[in-house]
Amino acid sequence: MASNALGVFLRDRRSRMDAATFGFAGGRRRTPGLRREEVAQRANISPTWYTWLEQGRGGAPSADVLNRIAAGLMLTEPEREHLFILGLGRPPEAQYTVVDEVTPRLQRVLDALPVSPAIIKTATWDVVAWNAAAAMLLTDYSKLPREGRNILRLIFSNSPVKVAQADWVSVARYVVGAFRADAARAGAGAEIEQLVDELSRSSPEFAALWRENDVARQSEGLKRIHHAELGLVELEFSAFSIDGRPDLGMIVYNPATPDTAERIRIAMAARG
Repeated sequence: MASNALGVFLRDRRSRMDAATFGFAGGRRRTPGLRREEVAQRANISPTWYTWLEQGRGGAPSADVLNRIAAGLMLTEPEREHLFILGLGRPPEAQYTVVDEVTPRLQRVLDALPVSPAIIKTATWDVVAWNAAAAMLLTDYSKLPREGRNILRLIFSNSPVKVAQADWVSVARYVVGAFRADAARAGAGAEIEQLVDELSRSSPEFAALWRENDVARQSEGLKRIHHAELGLVELEFSAFSIDGRPDLGMIVYNPATPDTAERIRIAMAARG
């Protein structure tokens, strides 16, 4: 049976729609918003079936019907997800979209961390935002073309980045496993095919790790890098999901010791 909560949600969103905006006759209406048959028309479904959904009658709607209703009611992505949870008891299947940049607000979050390198990456592990500490300690992404900012390309194809890893084998294994999990979760299977083929041809190490089919959970750990100016640097990293953006993740690398933090602070100050 369709849930009463689903009906309440649909009625509420329907009441917020302006009939005139969508070319429906205005005039006096008993209740604000669109009529049920108008929502059904916009969603290209049966008016009877839509009415049953609002009344909590009938069986569970299909994903296709929910997607049509979401489009007809012009739901936001969080609202669409909520609609699926009410109607099917699960969120909708992930639909990956390419991201090239982040909002100024997210960039300000990164910039507020003066001695902690921080980046924002996509589900396909393209770095789309970073702070000054990340540019100094990890990679100056601004000097790389967009396709060169992919973390897997850097780990497996960029010699300076590869040499800088104190334990490259462990880093590479972790990156491949976490990348596989992120891409699958975001529904980006088709988007990573070209990258996987490219790296499999250019890096025997990547090809071997990819064939192992390991999956890793990205959470937290210790990163040790050999820096040209600072020597060996130990950083504790933590990975965070960004609320409302399943396609993006943030990684923050905090200095593991007060001495490391001070060395980074001095180096950052010297760079101005």
